[in-house]
Amino acid sequence: MEAYRRRGVLGRVGAVIGRIVIADVLPVVSCGQWPAKAVVGEVVPVSATVFREGHDRVGANVVMIAPDGHAGSFVRMRQGGPDAPYRFEAEVVVDAQGTWQLRIEAWADPVATWQHAVSVKAEAGQQLPEMAVDLEDGALLLERAAEGLSAEHRPAAQHAVAVLRNVRLTDVHDRIAPALSQALTDALAATPLRELVTAGQTYRLTVDRRAALFSSWYELFPRSEGASLDPPRSGTFRTAAERLPAVRDMGFDVVYLPPIHPIGEVNRKGPNNTLTPGPDDPGSPWAIGSREGGHDAVHPDLGTIDDFDAFVARAGELGMEVALDLAMQCAPDHPWATEHPEWFTTKSDGSIVYAENPPKKYQDIYPLNFDNDPEGIYAEILRVVRHWTAHGVRLFRVDNPHTKPVQFWERLIAEIREDEPDVLFLAEAFTRAPMMHTLGRVGFTQSYTYFTWRTAKWELEEYGRELVDAAWHMRPNFFVNTPDILHAYLQYGGPPAFKIRAVLASMLSPAWGVYAGYEKYEHVAVRPGSTWTRRSTSTGPGTGPTHRSPATWGCSTTSAAGTRHCSRCGPCASTTPTRSSCWCSPSEWCRRGPRTPGGPWPTPSRPTPSSSSSTSTRMPCARPRSGSTCPSSVWPGTRPSTSSTRSPAPSTRGASLTTSASTPSSSRPTSSASGTGRQVRERAGRSG
Repeated sequence: MEAYRRRGVLGRVGAVIGRIVIADVLPVVSCGQWPAKAVVGEVVPVSATVFREGHDRVGANVVMIAPDGHAGSFVRMRQGGPDAPYRFEAEVVVDAQGTWQLRIEAWADPVATWQHAVSVKAEAGQQLPEMAVDLEDGALLLERAAEGLSAEHRPAAQHAVAVLRNVRLTDVHDRIAPALSQALTDALAATPLRELVTAGQTYRLTVDRRAALFSSWYELFPRSEGASLDPPRSGTFRTAAERLPAVRDMGFDVVYLPPIHPIGEVNRKGPNNTLTPGPDDPGSPWAIGSREGGHDAVHPDLGTIDDFDAFVARAGELGMEVALDLAMQCAPDHPWATEHPEWFTTKSDGSIVYAENPPKKYQDIYPLNFDNDPEGIYAEILRVVRHWTAHGVRLFRVDNPHTKPVQFWERLIAEIREDEPDVLFLAEAFTRAPMMHTLGRVGFTQSYTYFTWRTAKWELEEYGRELVDAAWHMRPNFFVNTPDILHAYLQYGGPPAFKIRAVLASMLSPAWGVYAGYEKYEHVAVRPGSTWTRRSTSTGPGTGPTHRSPATWGCSTTSAAGTRHCSRCGPCASTTPTRSSCWCSPSEWCRRGPRTPGGPWPTPSRPTPSSSSSTSTRMPCARPRSGSTCPSSVWPGTRPSTSSTRSPAPSTRGASLTTSASTPSSSRPTSSASGTGRQVRERAGRSG
């Protein structure tokens, strides 16, 4: 090997492969660039492909090194069956929090090789004179192996040696029987004679506390608890604490608080992102900061920092934790805007750029520019996080982390967890899959997912398999909804839809959550065709982007007669037909009776091809169709036909995952079209 190094070969091809080949080790993330993830007490399956040249037998074991440097006991790996003879597997239990090291050791198994050879020869009819050397070789091997056996099993090896050398036994099967006994084989498997031991690459495994994997989240707006509209009065931490026992009784162990900081007064928004706030409108909680303080302060309407500490303490008494929203953006009157204008993007006229998501404008929010003064911004946000961990916060729900540099998050999370390893971070990133997965790799403990848009049985199965494949680096948290994502399934499905989604979320993922009001079946959107819950800012999230449902609207075509025509539902029923005001569902339509815009759906009846031409009596169907008729194969709850534009059938790759049909029996809600809202996912969440 030294000769290889001198000639520069290693510089060209990387590390020289070991004497025994070790490949495809799991759990490994990105070839070991980042650690895999587990929690204390979890049974971690470990596997690897191990082989060598020829037909000699090989074995493998797992070496686990705890965070304190202590190496665990010998863990022998099992060889796969006939379908995977080179795959070796084992299970290990990690019992301490911190960073573990994992390594596979592979080795030649001379005893197993000998056992196989003499068995084949004996079965082929070879006799003692011909096998005399083989028997002596076996005796020598077992003498060596016996030295490593316990006092309990050593006599069995010694007896096998004696029988192999007993010339009075003339039957070859009698001579080799003790050496091939199951008892001796099991003893040698636990303490094998190893040759050509090859150590594989060392990989890292981050072990978190149990809440990193198992948790049930409930979003709670303190302002809404104990609030009054007449006279106008905000809820406080003290009144919100009275709600905590009810949240616990619903089975939740995490109370997630949206931003609790002072809200900006400059460019404050009214309900539902309007530009005309009333005198009692508090504005958007995500427009953080005012003359009353910034990210390290609490809104005076909610109480004091002592009141917050009491709220955290009360949650702890009830067996719950408090998760705090970490939104890296600020209002125009945030102290950062005046003290550090270099932290923002400025236009040619010197004004600071506010957040936009055309056609939406968020004049009340300034996004940070992480390139102007990265060290200054990093130091300040690190200080903010440390401030809240000092007040008992151990969970952070990070708002839109995909709009900040990944490098920033990797550094921040690593530094926080170096001193406080029990601090966990949830990524609220509805964006492209590569970004979501990368955020998980660099340190985020949990991640929001596309579950909100997966409503059909086959979609859930396919997505479940996808998440299983990524489980070592991206732990899912299945939120059933958010303040600005109210899927059509919930808008039109009634209480059965809410119950079904809660059951699916809590059963398909070890972590799941709901937003305040879910248990009250809040299903009315801010306007028809929107996926944003209609609420006023006095009771919760009243500002933020209004997103279309995940399907593509078809209101951009005009019929030959000159009337507005929706390619998805026929002649538009709206008096002001536009892409944003079309009140039809974002799915194809079927007959089931007239419906008033915004009103309830009539009782459905199965459509027939002959009746599907009347647009005034069409209903949303759970699947798109390619023609003008509605074949029975695409009735809600069934898989789309091959003529559909939906994605292909789920593969059988990954773990088995099945679900029950996800359509309510009492009401068939609209299901989103395929693609699951790629355009919407990239825009979802508050700007910043």
